[in-house]
Amino acid sequence: MKAASYHRIRVRATLVGLVFGLLLVGIGAKAVHVQIVHGTWLSDKALHQYQKSLEAVGKRGTIFDAQGRELAVSIDLTSIAAYPAQITDGEATAAALAGILNLDREKLAAKLTRKNRSFAWLKRHVSPKEALAIRKLKLAGIDFIPEHSRVYPHRSVAAQVIGFAGIDGRGLEGVEYLFNRRLKGDLGKYKVFKDALGRRFDDPTGNGRSIRGHNLYLSIDRTIQYNVEKILLQTVKRFEARSAMGIVMVPQTGALLAMANVPLFNPNNYNQSNRWHWRNRTVADRFEPGSTMKIFSIAAAIESGAFRASSPLFCENGAYKIGANTVHDTKPHEWLTITDIVRLSSNIGAVKVGEKIGAERLYTTLKEFGFGTRTGISCPGETTGRLSPYKRWSKIDAGAISFGQGISVSALQLTTATAAIANGGVLMQPYIVEKITDARGRAIETFGPRPVRRVISAGSAATVAAMMRTVVESGTGTQAALDEYEVSGKTGTAQKTDESGSYDNGKFVASFTGFVPSRYPELVILVVVDEPKKNHYGGTVAGPAFRKIAEFTLDYLNIAPRNGRRKMIVSRESEARG
Repeated sequence: MKAASYHRIRVRATLVGLVFGLLLVGIGAKAVHVQIVHGTWLSDKALHQYQKSLEAVGKRGTIFDAQGRELAVSIDLTSIAAYPAQITDGEATAAALAGILNLDREKLAAKLTRKNRSFAWLKRHVSPKEALAIRKLKLAGIDFIPEHSRVYPHRSVAAQVIGFAGIDGRGLEGVEYLFNRRLKGDLGKYKVFKDALGRRFDDPTGNGRSIRGHNLYLSIDRTIQYNVEKILLQTVKRFEARSAMGIVMVPQTGALLAMANVPLFNPNNYNQSNRWHWRNRTVADRFEPGSTMKIFSIAAAIESGAFRASSPLFCENGAYKIGANTVHDTKPHEWLTITDIVRLSSNIGAVKVGEKIGAERLYTTLKEFGFGTRTGISCPGETTGRLSPYKRWSKIDAGAISFGQGISVSALQLTTATAAIANGGVLMQPYIVEKITDARGRAIETFGPRPVRRVISAGSAATVAAMMRTVVESGTGTQAALDEYEVSGKTGTAQKTDESGSYDNGKFVASFTGFVPSRYPELVILVVVDEPKKNHYGGTVAGPAFRKIAEFTLDYLNIAPRNGRRKMIVSRESEARG
């Protein structure tokens, strides 16, 4: 081979080598740039193409009653999802699923044919029958996602207290809402992986977490609660009332055994009821208490030392003028003792008592009983009621507040204040949650009796309790009397105001508050009936409901009479007015 030819071959080889060398250097540089400079970004982008992260929530904790019976539980259910990119014929798949899931075929097809979507929910919380039928179809791109659903096994029992949780397991009302952070399961990630063809395979590392939420134990007794609701329903039907409320409390502890609202609703189908039915009105709504307020005005008078139970007051023969206003009694009376003012529910007597002790003392005592402030109960939406400062009161305001007008209270406030008299003058904070436990049943937080303050002396409380006994024995509350137990109670009949703030002669709130046994109180019971049509007096409308609730609860709790069997002097059939 000539030297010139050999030289040309070497030059060519060198040039080819240089070109390939430069190409290799370029490829290497690009690889470095991709792997090091943009490596993280590209990895994330690739990961999103074959991995889908879904939220996985641990099972929600159980809510129990005081006896450990389930009031709210979570069950395992299946939800149906789709991966549109894996579905070759969205129309056919929609046709197969629409009938089983009871969904609109066109809307379903629109979801399944969106190839730019990697994931879509089709129906949450399907029935086992629906899930089985879809599994048998073996449709490509259809997935079965395990979830949890909240179930209330006793339906409407304590529904307003418990509340309910939505489809995503978040508490929306009641203690479900207030304790949502404790009840909900721990939130983790459920990873779904896809291969190059878009087919799903599960995460082999099992990186999803499912930690169960805490459990809640209430002081509510399911049996007592059910019975109170049943009696309130009967009362509403009998008197054609708009609604009713009932509370049963242990006076020495403040524990609530029942907290009932009628009409009822089923939290399993809460969307079929309106928001008014969801409200726990015993804590959220306020009303003028009427004559039940007299026991607290009288308590202030006895505690002040200005009156004794036997102190007489002239009651003006049924009409008492205060400035341009006139206060009336249902029946005219001349001289009445303080005890008779309570027994016969004299408005004029209560006004004169208020005038004697003064607005400041009356206001201070009512405030000490808890009116005008929240009790601190573990229920959302609690009202403060309304008790304006005494310096703003006119002369008629002071008189009206003495017999329960111009002041508004919640059912819980009225019950708690009555319990203070039953508890020897000591106000207890009401509570409805007894303890919180972890998934293994270990208590992590407990709640119990907590004295708030002494409102009146034990002697004053005993005096007021004795006056309240006469209400049931021979006064306005005889229809609340029990054969084997002494009862202390007070009737209330309050006119409601209309939109203009004027009192409506056709709308009333009838109530009865009291405790039993009178000398050794074990239970405080309140019944409030809103807008009864067939009768509106507290003794006639709410008194019998009080009696039925007391009879059942005393028997259920096996509370024996401590004073022997009693024979009532006055027939229960006499008309009660208060």
